[in-house]
Amino acid sequence: MEDSQIIELYWKKNTDAISKTADKYGAYCYAIAENILHNHEDSEECVNDTWLHAWNAMPPQKPNVLRLFLAKITRNLSLDRFNVRNAEKRGGGEITLVLDELVECFNGGADTETAYEAKELRQCIRRFVRSLPEREGNVLVRRYFFAESIADIARRYGLTENHVTVMLSRTRKKLKAHLLKEGYR
Repeated sequence: MEDSQIIELYWKKNTDAISKTADKYGAYCYAIAENILHNHEDSEECVNDTWLHAWNAMPPQKPNVLRLFLAKITRNLSLDRFNVRNAEKRGGGEITLVLDELVECFNGGADTETAYEAKELRQCIRRFVRSLPEREGNVLVRRYFFAESIADIARRYGLTENHVTVMLSRTRKKLKAHLLKEGYR
C-alpha cells in the first residue's frame, strides 16, 4: 500500500491505518528503537506507542514522508524511554556513546535551550548534512539520528570500522566548525 493511502486512512480515522503501517514500517521502527534501547520489550512498546502517536497526530499533521515521520516519533519515544530507564544510573549502550561523541560539537547552555534557537540549530545542522557528500551524510545520519553502531554502519557501506570512526571524527570537526561559523557555541 502506498504511503499516501495509509495517510488517508489515518485522516479518515480508519483503524486499518495502524495495521497497514505496522506491516510496512514495523521492522524499520523496531530497528530504530532497538538501536537506542537494546531491549526487546522496551523496543516493542515504543513501536506500539509510535502507532498511537501517529494516530493522534494525523490529522492535523499530514507528513510529506511517512517513513521519516514514523522514524522521528520512534526515535523520540525511544530516547524518552532510555532517559527514564537510565535516570538513576548512566548505562552503556550505543546511545550513550552517540551522545558522548556529539557533546564535543556543543557547549550547551541556557541560550541553546530556547525553542526558537533549538529550531534554528536543527535547520543549521540539516543544511550542514545536506552539504556533505552523500555517503558521509548518510553515515552521520545513521550514527547520530538512528544510533546505529559503528560495526553496522561499516557493514552497510563496505568500510572498516576504523574508516567509519575516522570519517565520523572528521565530520564532527566539520560540524563544529560549521556551528561556530553560524554563531553557535
